[in-house]
Amino acid sequence: MIKMTEQEQNLRLLEELRGKQGYICDMDGVIYHGNRLLPGVKDFIDWLYKNNKRFLFLTNSSERSPKELQQKLERMGLEVDESHFYTSSLATAKFIHSQAPGCSAYVIGAPGLVNALYDVGITMNDVNPDYVVVGEINSYNYNMIIKACQLINKGARLVATNSDMTGPSDFGIIPACRALVAPIELATGRQAYYVGKPNPLMMRTGLRLLDVHSEDAAMIGDRMDTDIVAGTESGLMTCLVLSGVSTLENIKEFSYRPSIILEGVNQIPE
Repeated sequence: MIKMTEQEQNLRLLEELRGKQGYICDMDGVIYHGNRLLPGVKDFIDWLYKNNKRFLFLTNSSERSPKELQQKLERMGLEVDESHFYTSSLATAKFIHSQAPGCSAYVIGAPGLVNALYDVGITMNDVNPDYVVVGEINSYNYNMIIKACQLINKGARLVATNSDMTGPSDFGIIPACRALVAPIELATGRQAYYVGKPNPLMMRTGLRLLDVHSEDAAMIGDRMDTDIVAGTESGLMTCLVLSGVSTLENIKEFSYRPSIILEGVNQIPE
């Protein structure tokens, strides 16, 4: 039996990746950094459309609504329909609504999260809410931490949009949602329930929106601890791109491996 070389193995895996019907893609570190489009992304999107692929941008970023994400890409020169976006804010709102319809929440987060909660009938309450909900926010401060701790100690349940400790930006790696939740968890002794990737809830929703079986789909992301583990546990082929957080050096820390590693999505189009 002739053993394939590493290069031949990578080419075979790349062809397998290209043959999938559906793609779940992260955004930060895969499509852009901040307001900068990453190399080859336009070619990748054109390839998806040209080959009639089904694709969904499944992002743990909770700050923007699908419409805002669609407009952000439009400003960068990419035209993608709003239906191709699903965020951790939408997943969080859906989860809380399924647990306690008509409940109220004290929210530490950006408009994308607040609007998602409003849309499913969850009202804002800073006196006796059912939930304290935390997502990414630029104006995070000590008073918010104090208020959240007081409400949780009174009985509110703690939910967070995603478990990312850090994220990529124009300025390098910056703190993300879990870093904001950590002081509240430490001060109250309560563990937040994290809704976004790698929670299977969000991945199952993504596959339903794609209407593709897990065996015919691939997860493309830049993080081993959210994207790749989420894809692995959901039965998808996984593609790690080195354009974001994870590097060839730090993937050695994890017991699982992506199916294929690429420099970026620019390597996917034929």
